[in-house]
Amino acid sequence: MKLVESHKDAVATLRTDPKPRSDAETGIGNLKKRVAEVAAIAASTAADVDGSSRFPAEAIAAAKTQRLLGILAPKEFGGEGASISDVVEATYMLGRACGSTGMIFAMHQIMVACLVRHMNGSEWHMRLVRQLCGEQMLLASSTTDGMGGGDLRKSDCAVEQQAYRFTLTKSATVLSYGADADGILTTARRTPDSPPTDQVFVALTKNDYKLHHLVDWDTLGMRGTCSTGFTLESAGGVEQIFPDPYHKIHSQTVMPVANLTWAAVWAGIAASAVERARLFTRKAARKANDKLPPGAAHVTRASATLAMLRATIKSSLKDYESATANETSADALEFQIRTNLLKVNASELAISIVTSALQACGLSGYRNDGEFSVARQMRDILSSSIMINNDRILSNVASTALLVDIAASLTD
Repeated sequence: MKLVESHKDAVATLRTDPKPRSDAETGIGNLKKRVAEVAAIAASTAADVDGSSRFPAEAIAAAKTQRLLGILAPKEFGGEGASISDVVEATYMLGRACGSTGMIFAMHQIMVACLVRHMNGSEWHMRLVRQLCGEQMLLASSTTDGMGGGDLRKSDCAVEQQAYRFTLTKSATVLSYGADADGILTTARRTPDSPPTDQVFVALTKNDYKLHHLVDWDTLGMRGTCSTGFTLESAGGVEQIFPDPYHKIHSQTVMPVANLTWAAVWAGIAASAVERARLFTRKAARKANDKLPPGAAHVTRASATLAMLRATIKSSLKDYESATANETSADALEFQIRTNLLKVNASELAISIVTSALQACGLSGYRNDGEFSVARQMRDILSSSIMINNDRILSNVASTALLVDIAASLTD
C-alpha cells in the first residue's frame, strides 16, 4: 500500500513545477551525487515498475527535483552546459538501477540535444529550451510512423500548412511514455506531396496535441517505458518546425546521441547483472569453504565483456565529441558507419554479458524472485537488438560500407 501511495504522490509531483534548487545543490560538480539519489529511488521501485508495466513516476519526479532534465542546455538558457559524456554517465547510472528509467532519461536527452544543437536562432525553440529548464519538462519523441515501423528516415504522415499554422496527424504506433510527457518532438513529411524521406522535425508542447489510444504496451521487457501506440493529432504555428531539415538533425544528433545513450543504458543493465552474478559467486564460495562454484568462469567472461563494452562506449564518445567540432566530420561516411555499428555492437555485447551472468547464477538467476534474480535484466536487455532492429541497421549500412576503403595498417 505504501508503494501505491508513493506512486500517486510522484504522479502529482510530475504535474507541478519542481522546486528550485540552490546553486550549491545543482551544477556539474555534484552531478553524479544528484544522479545517484535518483538512481536509488529508481532501484527501489524497479521491480514494481516492471511487474505493473507502469511509468517510473517516482524516479522521474526525483530527476525533476534534482533538475536533471535540462542539464544539456547552455547556462544562459537555464541549463548547466553538460557534455554528452556527462549525460552518458548519468544514463549508465540510471540504467544500472532500472532499465526503463534509464531508457526514458536517454530518449529525453536525445530530444534536448536536438533542441540545443538545431534551434539555430529560432525564437520559438529558444523559448522552449528556457521553458524546459525552468519547468523541467519531460520530452518524448514520435518517430515510429504507421507501416514505416522503426525506420526513422521515412514518414507516412505529413505537415499540412495553412498560412502560418499547420496540422499534423500521425499513427504513432510506438510512443514511449507519451501519456506522461510534457512535450513531443515528431517527424513528418514536409508536405503531403513530399516523398517519405523529405522530412521535417516538429516540436509540440502539451497544449498542441491530443493522443488517441491505438494499442497497449505489454512486452517481455522495458515495460516501464510505456511505449503505447497512439494517434497523435496536433496543430500549431509553423515556427515550431525546426529550421534544419530532419536528415541533418538525424545524422548529426539523433543517431549518434541515441546510440551513445542507449549503449549506456544497456551497459548499465549489464553491470547490474554482473554485480548480482559476483555476489552469488562469492556467497556460494563462502558456503563451500572458498571453493568457487562451476559457474564462476561465466563471471569472468561477463566481467571481461563488460569492460570491453565500457571501452567501446568511451571510444565512441571521443569520436563523437571530435566529430561535433567539425560539421563535415559528423556527416562523413566513416563516422556514420561507426556510429550505426555502435548500436549493433553494444546491444550484442550487452546481451552476451547478461546471458553469462544468468549462467553464473544458475537457477537463482533464472528465478523471478530472490536477491540473485537477473530475470528483469535479461528481459530488458533483449530489447536492445530489437529497438531499431539490428538487421535493419546492418542492411542500411551495407551499401555505404562498400564506399569506404579498408585501412592499410593497424595504425592508419
